[in-house]
Amino acid sequence: METVRYSSIAANSAKFWALLIGLGSITLIGLLSAHHMEVEGHIISGMNNQIVWGLPHVFAIFLIVAASGALNVASIASVFGKVEYKPLARLSALLALALLAGGLAVLVLDLGRPDRLIVAMTVYNFKSIFAWNIFLYTGFFVIVGIYLWWMMDYSMQKYSKKAGLVAFIWRVILTTGTGSIFGFLVARSAYDTAMLAPMFIIMSFAFGMAFYILVLLAAYSWTNRPLGDFILNKLRSLLGVFIASIMYFVVVYHLTNLYATEHHQVQKFLLLEGGSYTAMFWIGQVIIGGLIPLALIYMPQTKNCRKTLVAVCTMVILGGLAQVYVIVIGGQAFPLELFPGMEISSSFFDGQVIQYIPSIWEILLGIAGVAIALLLVTVGVAVLDFLPDSLSDKITAEIKK
Repeated sequence: METVRYSSIAANSAKFWALLIGLGSITLIGLLSAHHMEVEGHIISGMNNQIVWGLPHVFAIFLIVAASGALNVASIASVFGKVEYKPLARLSALLALALLAGGLAVLVLDLGRPDRLIVAMTVYNFKSIFAWNIFLYTGFFVIVGIYLWWMMDYSMQKYSKKAGLVAFIWRVILTTGTGSIFGFLVARSAYDTAMLAPMFIIMSFAFGMAFYILVLLAAYSWTNRPLGDFILNKLRSLLGVFIASIMYFVVVYHLTNLYATEHHQVQKFLLLEGGSYTAMFWIGQVIIGGLIPLALIYMPQTKNCRKTLVAVCTMVILGGLAQVYVIVIGGQAFPLELFPGMEISSSFFDGQVIQYIPSIWEILLGIAGVAIALLLVTVGVAVLDFLPDSLSDKITAEIKK
C-alpha cells in the first residue's frame, strides 16, 4: 500500500492541549464522583435493593459493546478483504481498545470498592457468565493489541490478516458474552431470552460504527487532512444497514416475548405502561436512534452532507444509550415474578414497579468513561502513526486498484 502514508497529529498546538485538559478534567471529575460514592456509600446514588445496576452500568455496557463494533472497520479490511478499508484499520483497533478501557473503568469504579476486582480476577465460578467475561475482556486487549502491532510493524504485516481473523472471532464471542449476561438471567422476565446475544452483536456494529465515524471526522477536520466522500459514503451505508438490522432484531425480540404468555406483562410494561421507560423506548430508541437516522442516511439530499452524518451518528449513540437503559434499568424496574399468577405485597417492594432516578454522581461517572476513551484515542494519535495523511477520493481509488 505505497499510496498511503501514516503520521501522528501535532501535539504542540493550543487546541490539542485544550482538548487534552478538557477530557482530563471530565475524567478527574468522574474519578472524584466514584470516590465520593465509595466514601458515602451507594445510598447517595439512585440505586437500591431492586435496581443494583444503575446508569454507570448502562454507560459501561454501552462502551463495551461499542468497543467490539469499533473494530468492525478493521475486520472488513483484513477478514473480508475490502482493501479500501485498510487505511482505516489502525484507528479502528485503537478506538476499540480505548472504548473497552473506558467501559471497564466505569464498571470497576461502580463496584463501590474497586479492590473487589482482585477477587473477581482470582476466584472463578465458571457457572457464571461474569467469570467468563474476565477472560473475554482481557483476551480482547491482548488479541487486538497484537493485531494492531502487526498492522503497524511492516515486518509483521504478513501475519496481520490471521490476527484480524482471531480478533473478529473473539469480539463476536465477547459481545455474545455481554448479551448473555442478561439472556441467562431467567429470573428477570425482560431478560430471559436467547435473542439478547445476537441483538447485542448487531447493536455493537451500529454503536461502534457511529463512534468511529465521529472520531474519524473530528481527527481529519482537526488536522486539515483530506477526507473524501467515497470512504465516508461507504461507512454511511454500512451504518444504515446496521441501524436497520437493530430495528429488525428489536421487533423480533418483542414479538418473541409477546408470543410467550409469561412475558405478556413485562412487554405491556415496556411498550405501553412503563412511563419513562416506555418513552425512552419509543422516543429515544426507536425514533431518535432508529427511524430518523435511517431517513437521513437514505435521503438523496443528504448523501454527501457531513453535518448530517455527524447528527446521524450522534443520534445513534443517544438512541443506543436509551436502548441499553431500557434493557438494563427497565428490566430491573419490572418486579420479579416469584409466584406467577399471584399478587405479592411486602415491605421489600415485592410485586411493585421500582422507580429509579440516577444521581449526579452516577451521571458524572458514566460521562467520564466516554472521556477516558476519547482521551486515550487523543493521546494515541498524537504519539503513534494511526492516521493516513490523506483519504481523498483519489487515494482510495488507487487503493481499490
